[in-house]
Amino acid sequence: MNGKKVLFIFKNGLRKYSPEQLRHIPREGVWSIGQMYDHIILVAHEYLDNVQICAASTEGQPLGKTPAGEQLFKDGGFPPIKIRLPDEMNGPPNNSASKEDLETRMEEVMDRLDHWELKASTINPDYKVKHGGFGWLNAEEWLELVKMHSRHHLRQKEELERYLKMET
Repeated sequence: MNGKKVLFIFKNGLRKYSPEQLRHIPREGVWSIGQMYDHIILVAHEYLDNVQICAASTEGQPLGKTPAGEQLFKDGGFPPIKIRLPDEMNGPPNNSASKEDLETRMEEVMDRLDHWELKASTINPDYKVKHGGFGWLNAEEWLELVKMHSRHHLRQKEELERYLKMET
């Protein structure tokens, strides 16, 4: 599934949530649906910023991916498990955004993704930016990471929606 299609699923999904459902935290240690959206948007912008850095680069990077990065790209996505980042990287996302704000921000991500998908193949693949866990990624790999990360959260979206059904 391509990146825009995944983001479109998330954007359209926003229509069905009430403000209370968006902010509902089902239990300690679990994000609300709104927090999940905030996280997806923030990470997508971070990864797209790295595409932009690759595009502006003038110096190649000979280093490549870590073994974890090689495996991720070989598999074409994250494993179907919950991934918890270290606490210093795992602050809770914003839980106060409105549905309209999240829709607007999702559209901005989709527009940026469209923009860079048209240009990524023209960016020198030796121009890279380092990811903390996956190593040195070029523009096309950063774009793919946006897609893989968003797809990974489809499972979380389904889980959070099940919590809502159980509690209504």
